[in-house]
Amino acid sequence: MISRRAKALFYSLAGPLMRVNAALYRNLRAPSTAGKEIVRIHLGPGQRNYLQGWINVDANMFTGKCDVWADMSQGLPFRDASVDAIYSHHVIEHLPDLPGHFAEMHRVLKPGGVIRAGGPNGDAAMREYLAGNSAWFSDFPDQRSSIGGRLENFIFCRREHLTILTPSYLRELAEGAGFTGIETVQPITETHHPSLFDSAVLALEWESTPDSPHTLLIEARKPAA
Repeated sequence: MISRRAKALFYSLAGPLMRVNAALYRNLRAPSTAGKEIVRIHLGPGQRNYLQGWINVDANMFTGKCDVWADMSQGLPFRDASVDAIYSHHVIEHLPDLPGHFAEMHRVLKPGGVIRAGGPNGDAAMREYLAGNSAWFSDFPDQRSSIGGRLENFIFCRREHLTILTPSYLRELAEGAGFTGIETVQPITETHHPSLFDSAVLALEWESTPDSPHTLLIEARKPAA
């Protein structure tokens, strides 16, 4: 895992370039609002989760793979009402302004467009912590001997995670941005929009304890015009 200090240096140096690149993409290359093709964007593919047929957006263009180099904390480099689907898996917990990010996702979606978004399951973590189930937690990113330390690992991840995600909080964020039809879905096995979030998408997800999933995901829709 890259240190916070190294990441801060990267963003201080590369941030202005990313903002310029994002602006150029949005104004010159991003899909048109009037376009008829299905446009699906994947936020944060990182090193291993590039999705063919999607527009993959990431701040990491050096050790990862992306189609658009942009800092998502500065907004999404897409035109209003130009996107059909957004997939965001274990990304939003790293962003400093979640209400603003959900508003951005709502802005770029076409009427009737959908999101599938989420990250570490705070409800499950608290439930397993109170049950004393230390085995539910991993040793990532640090080896910890106590269940409290393992909980801290999961929630804060060396301070890489800026918030805790729960179903009620994600619903609040989605409703606040104007989304409707908000539903919690199981990783890997469940989607209400299989034509958009197909098997290639679900294959990126992981879960070792489906009865108490480590990942919390919601799907939600921008109301049709």
